Amino acid sequence: MKVKLKNLATIQMGYSFRSRLEVSPGGDVAVIQMKDLLSNNTVDCCHLMKIDMEVVKNHHLVRKRDLVFRSRGQITTSAVILEAPGKAVVAAPLLRIRVTAIERILPEYLNWYINQREAQIFLTSKADGTTQKMISKQTVENLEVSLPPLEQQKSIVELALLSSQEQTVLRALTEKRKQYVETILMKLTKGLVGSKLPARPCNRGIKA
Repeated sequence: MKVKLKNLATIQMGYSFRSRLEVSPGGDVAVIQMKDLLSNNTVDCCHLMKIDMEVVKNHHLVRKRDLVFRSRGQITTSAVILEAPGKAVVAAPLLRIRVTAIERILPEYLNWYINQREAQIFLTSKADGTTQKMISKQTVENLEVSLPPLEQQKSIVELALLSSQEQTVLRALTEKRKQYVETILMKLTKGLVGSKLPARPCNRGIKA
């Protein structure tokens, strides 16, 4: 079953600041910007810019498990807030997505789904602009989301996280091996080691 996103969540434009943001040592409002959205599709709430805002309406404040959507640029993915951000707002052109049908969909699953190929194809097909893509609020609202049972959603999120962690470890191992081989090769150029190169791993037992 597929349900339009607007029937599962509210989508709100980020706060539009009239002037350039400047850090305030005594600022009491944190601002989530594009740079705070990490490559693992979560929001870094530890290094948010703090500013002074005289009036902040409650509907502008974000909460834990809200999603932040990149509505402009070549990357049109979302990120989920996994930690309580305190008193914080989302800056335009980002969009805030808040699940309202919590009995039907997990915010973490929605975040995963938006970042999958099927959803991305829909979003980019509706994008305006050529040099810089722009996804409208209406387009996000009309995204159709597949809705498996909640338990299955939870399993999907957990498996996706494990897969992501595995890829991180594999990338780290690849980089370590690259550094090791480069060190050996540099020593060879200086005659510091014998002429025999380190054996190439046979990857025995690993199948494609």
